[in-house]
Amino acid sequence: MKTMKNKISIGLIGCTVALAAVSLLNACKTSKPATTAGNGYPSFYKVGHRGTRGLMPENTIPAMYKGLTTGANTIEFDVHITKDGQVVVYHDASFTPSYTTSPEGKDIPAEKRNDYIFYQMNYADIRPFIIGEKFYPAYPEQQKMRSYAPLLSEMIDSVEAYTKANHLPAAYYLLEIKSSEKTDGKEQPAPEEYITKLMAVKQLQPLGKRLLVQSFDMRPLQVIHRRYPDIKLGFLTDDKKNGFDQHLSQLGFTPFFYNPSYKLVTPELIGKCHDKHIQIVPWTVDDLTEMKRLKAMGVDGIITDYPNRLQAAGI
Repeated sequence: MKTMKNKISIGLIGCTVALAAVSLLNACKTSKPATTAGNGYPSFYKVGHRGTRGLMPENTIPAMYKGLTTGANTIEFDVHITKDGQVVVYHDASFTPSYTTSPEGKDIPAEKRNDYIFYQMNYADIRPFIIGEKFYPAYPEQQKMRSYAPLLSEMIDSVEAYTKANHLPAAYYLLEIKSSEKTDGKEQPAPEEYITKLMAVKQLQPLGKRLLVQSFDMRPLQVIHRRYPDIKLGFLTDDKKNGFDQHLSQLGFTPFFYNPSYKLVTPELIGKCHDKHIQIVPWTVDDLTEMKRLKAMGVDGIITDYPNRLQAAGI
């Protein structure tokens, strides 16, 4: 009888171990956000600026991959609207000569930049330009490689596939809208049309809480707040004249994020944000000492060109 009991016990243990292994395998098959805040959002936003500008050509798909494999839980990137109404990922409104070259690999003269405004070009003419082959002195650690400005739809599809294939937590997307009232009609459509074209990208809706939108321009944020109230929004600022209270008054609503230049962050500002249940995530923090100082001060995240440095900073 004792032998039979032992066999049953051993069998049950074996089944338990096998079930646990199957559960673990199934868990690995589906990427889920790494959240510990209990509200579906990261407890601390580790944001790879332009993917990871310090290590890879900025705002490219490889930069997003690198950011997520070197410490980021959130990837930040910039978008523009093209002449044919598509949404392209790139920082400036036209090609930046310091890291982009012509399809033939030639330098783009600075005085010719206005010939390459994305809002005046179809995406088919934007795609062949090369990002990343030219050495970028400001970021000597950046890997040289041939890449391009992707469509937002392609970038999201690629990142979603990459995180699942590599069993990484699902990424949060911090999308920055590039616009200014001064350049409406020249570098981008007016805010209502801009948001219509942006939200027509079908890959955005399935992201749910993982889609976060920020801008220095209050106007598109106000449009999104009115038309898509569930999307979490952030106001970016390096404004030394107007402060937190003025910005909230001008916005007309309480944003989810208030994201200032890190040089503007003080304990008082953090306190004001937290009193209104606003997250504060400063940019662009590349120095380890600054990372540690800001984390100790109580910020809710850090935007950095080097997400690989966050762990060294104890974050």
